[in-house]
Amino acid sequence: MPENIHTQFHRFLPSAAKERLLGQHGVVAWLAGLSGSGKSTIAAAAERMLHSEGRFTVILDGDNLRSGLNSNLGFTDDDRRENVRRTAEVAKLFAGQGVITLVSLITPREEFRAMAREIVGSGCIEVYVKAPVELCAARDPKGLYRKAAEGGLANFTGRDSGFEEPERANLVLDTAASSVEECAARLVAILRERYAA
Repeated sequence: MPENIHTQFHRFLPSAAKERLLGQHGVVAWLAGLSGSGKSTIAAAAERMLHSEGRFTVILDGDNLRSGLNSNLGFTDDDRRENVRRTAEVAKLFAGQGVITLVSLITPREEFRAMAREIVGSGCIEVYVKAPVELCAARDPKGLYRKAAEGGLANFTGRDSGFEEPERANLVLDTAASSVEECAARLVAILRERYAA
């Protein structure tokens, strides 16, 4: 850390005080998977379930972050790494305030996921939203697979940029075999084990 940086964390209210106020522990569920696998849809459904139970949540969605905080990043490996790093730091800040944080980010490489786990710490639940690339391309909710096939997108994950299947995931949600509601319920169930105060 540069000598001119003096963190102030020690002066602020501790996480435990904020968690007591919210009646929950902060936790991060990091949903990784191909574009079109169902990450954002599952995160949104899980958030609604948690909200109905009186839980305070936030979703950090890849596209939303790339429209603001990470708008200066492209899709090279270096930019993807920085996208994950920034997102993990924000997720850590939210979880440190007692917030149940749902991250929906492709996170295509194990080294990126390992970095996210290291930054977030023990409160990170890695979730692999699994779907074959053929199914994701058939769903193509944003038209990205079609655009990539026409040569309009460089470094598109699942086409000319690889995706390494997570091997250390705490939870695998197979959206080819289960409904959104079933996947969201499974996610909420594992979150309950972590956020219960």
